[in-house]
Amino acid sequence: MARIPGIDGAFALLQAQTEALAQLPGAVAALTGAVRNLGETVQTARETFAAVQRMTVRLDAMLEELEEPVRALAPGLTRLAVVLDDPVIEELPDTLRKVQGDVLPVLRTLADTHERVAFIAGSTERIMTFVDETSRTIAGIPGAALLGRRRPGVKLARPEDVAAPPAQD
Repeated sequence: MARIPGIDGAFALLQAQTEALAQLPGAVAALTGAVRNLGETVQTARETFAAVQRMTVRLDAMLEELEEPVRALAPGLTRLAVVLDDPVIEELPDTLRKVQGDVLPVLRTLADTHERVAFIAGSTERIMTFVDETSRTIAGIPGAALLGRRRPGVKLARPEDVAAPPAQD
């Protein structure tokens, strides 16, 4: 068969155009879907931007209210920062542990001692009342005054004058 020069190239070109035209509806559909998705994304972005705008307005109003009090706090916060930078602050937990471990038990002991001394004082008061009543009762007995007098020539021994008994081995 005889060939016409250049016709093969034209057929190939027509065939490529036909295939491209056959794929065109799919490409248009994909492009339409992408544009639709882009539209939805743009709408979502607009809604998000509107929400951010509303939040920005609210935050701005809140910051206006807080700005003056925060500025008033600044000098105190600066002084606090200086205090917190002091090395003593680092030692504070150890100091508190020592106070809890050493000082608080002593204070509890002092509180217990106070209660004990108060109990002893109450007991002593009761004993003194008993001794006073007993002394009055004895004083009322005829001749009781003679018991309290010293006899001439009788010397009472003092504890330091009494010699200790010899130690036995």
